[in-house]
Parts: sequence; structure tokens; C-alpha cells
Amino acid sequence: MSDTLVVAKLGKSVGLRGELKLHLLSDFPEQFKKGSIFTDDKSTTHTIQYYNHKRNIIKFEDTNTKEEASKLTNRYLYSTLERSFEECRLKEGEYFWFELEGAKVVEDDITLGVVSKIQRVTQVDYLIVKTDDKLTKNGHAKEFLIPYIDRYIIEFDEESMTIYTKDTLMLLEAS
Repeated sequence: MSDTLVVAKLGKSVGLRGELKLHLLSDFPEQFKKGSIFTDDKSTTHTIQYYNHKRNIIKFEDTNTKEEASKLTNRYLYSTLERSFEECRLKEGEYFWFELEGAKVVEDDITLGVVSKIQRVTQVDYLIVKTDDKLTKNGHAKEFLIPYIDRYIIEFDEESMTIYTKDTLMLLEAS
């Protein structure tokens, strides 16, 4: 499922009609609308009958009882990359996490490493950077974090898959 990404996790069943608690793993709740189709981690497709944004309750067309819903608890829902680009609108200078993963991190012509993962802590996204081998041989940490904020991020060049940074070498040295 390399062209898919996790967008939510199904929680416990709620009520008697097959509703489930939905735990969003995406910044785009608008993609959960009537008729939208998602695949779960067992490769089963589900069509949304309705989604209550305020209560984070979802109901699928093929799930009509508490017992049917209970079988879906703890499954992850996936969307396609193509669908994400179509339905989730980003502002200028914003990127999906999957676009940044694998990007080279550079400061003043020094390659610091590659983004291996992104993690959100409170309201800030952190790039988890696997440090370049040349720098780990010099005693630097194998991995370090960069907050994805203007203080450290200059720009992301999509074409070269490079994130240009400032003051991040200092973060690496402090790790």
C-alpha cells in the first residue's frame, strides 16, 4: 500500500446502529464526508454513510449493528495519495508530511541528514532527521529533531527534495 497513507483509526463502537468513534490522524477532517470511500488495514473498503465532526462518530454503509462495528475497532483507515492531493487543500508553502519524508536537510551547504519521519508534539510538527553518516562519524547523534517553524526552516525545494534550514546544526550539536 505504498500509494496510500493512514488518515484515521477506528475506535470503539458507539450505540446500536454500527457507529464508531473516529480518531483522526490527519489535518483534513473534510475528507470524511458522505460517499467517501476508505480502505482499512485488512484491505476492506468502507463507504461513509455519515460523519459527525463534533462528536467524531462515523457510520459506514456496510456496518449496521454494534457487533459489526466492534469488529472494526482498532483498524486504521487509508486514503490514496492522489485523493489527498485532490480533496485536501493546502495553503501556499504548506506540504503534506509524506512530501517531506525522505527530503535532504541542508544548512550552509552542509548536508545534515534526511527526514525519516515527522511527529506532532502539541501544535508543532517536528522533523525527525537521520543524521548524515559523515556527521555521525564525528560523534554527532544518529538522529535529531527540527521544529518545522520559520525560526529553523528557510524553504523546501520540491524539485530537489531539499529542506534548507538555519540554526539547525546547533540543534544537532546539542543532541
